[in-house]
Amino acid sequence: MPKTVENLKKRKATGGRRRAYRGKRAYEADNYPAETVLGEKALVGRRSRGGNTKMSLRRIHSANVYDPSNKTSAKSKILSVVSNTANRDYQRRRVITRGAVIQTEAGKARVTSRPGQDGVVNAILVK
Repeated sequence: MPKTVENLKKRKATGGRRRAYRGKRAYEADNYPAETVLGEKALVGRRSRGGNTKMSLRRIHSANVYDPSNKTSAKSKILSVVSNTANRDYQRRRVITRGAVIQTEAGKARVTSRPGQDGVVNAILVK
């Protein structure tokens, strides 16, 4: 079940109650994060605004890795998640998000795509 925005009822600076001026809207509904981890590939389609769909990755075992030195890209197996600066808990749980550093067969790479929203893991090799 999607969660909704909860900032319609806030308190004043003085601590007094402020009532919501309207109800919640369907377009304010938020989805829980996909939290992509290592494993057999699993995609989930999510409905987004306008009736469009976003492909969300739950699990993935390979990434499209770009090598800037010889300007080629190739599909490479993900061995582990080295670090994730987005969230310390994500780093501990080995969650793949944009900006995470992953160890692949080609070497260490930084994730440039958003797996929870794009449905693919694109990465660029780091020295």
